[in-house]
Amino acid sequence: MTSSRDRRFPRSVFGRGAEPDVRFSLANERTFLAWTRTALALIAGGVALEALALDMYPPLRLAASLVLIVTGIVLPVIAWFEWASVERRMRQGHPLPHPPTGVVLAVAVVTAGVLVLLAVLR
Repeated sequence: MTSSRDRRFPRSVFGRGAEPDVRFSLANERTFLAWTRTALALIAGGVALEALALDMYPPLRLAASLVLIVTGIVLPVIAWFEWASVERRMRQGHPLPHPPTGVVLAVAVVTAGVLVLLAVLR
């Protein structure tokens, strides 16, 4: 009979190593979900920035909106790979990797902020 471990997705994660403490797996999942919520907020902010048509220089406003929306699309993908990497490493007893999601988010928010600032000042 197939164990529940064999049926879980993705097998590249759950098919390796030993089961870690469930608290760590759940914390890893909560982190992934937090990045997903952050991505949703970025998309909403990008849509709002453009939809409200605030009194800003339109090309820079659009650029800031696009930075937020694209980051909101890319962030959950990066977070998924980060979740898988952390889960795999916990199962194999290896040190956890450095997460790239914070850097991606910081660069995007700073870029969007500078674009909005320039749009307001122009």
